[in-house]
Amino acid sequence: MSALKWQGWLVGLVAIAGLLVFAPLGLYVWASGGEPQAEPPRAAVEDVRVTGCRVDPASRRVTAAVEATGRGEGVGAYVVTVEFRDRAEADPGRRAAQALVRIPGVAPAATEYGEAVGPVWPVATVPWCGVAGAEFTPAAPTPGATAP
Repeated sequence: MSALKWQGWLVGLVAIAGLLVFAPLGLYVWASGGEPQAEPPRAAVEDVRVTGCRVDPASRRVTAAVEATGRGEGVGAYVVTVEFRDRAEADPGRRAAQALVRIPGVAPAATEYGEAVGPVWPVATVPWCGVAGAEFTPAAPTPGATAP
């Protein structure tokens, strides 16, 4: 046999040896990663939205109507940060006015409402109101209450 033929056989044998060593390792890694991970709880900001934005004619303050839809974790309260701007796009050089609104007692799958009152708004300027952040706090169980 020529030297070139021996090199071909040698490469083939090394490839087969590599498969015999690394194939079981690859199968082990593939099989051990099969446990499904629990989904992380969704962010509270996904449960709230601004449904209205208007300027009160008497006080000239901008107000935002906010609704929160409860999550399956049980009854709780939302604290929503509402932002007031003169356009939908945020201006990185300016800080927008913000207000907090607390919406307590939101049951799972129920919708509760709140209102955020913002600053005095300039005449002839249309406001934009949006959710800047939200936090959900589960309600504390009442003493003496029994679980169903």
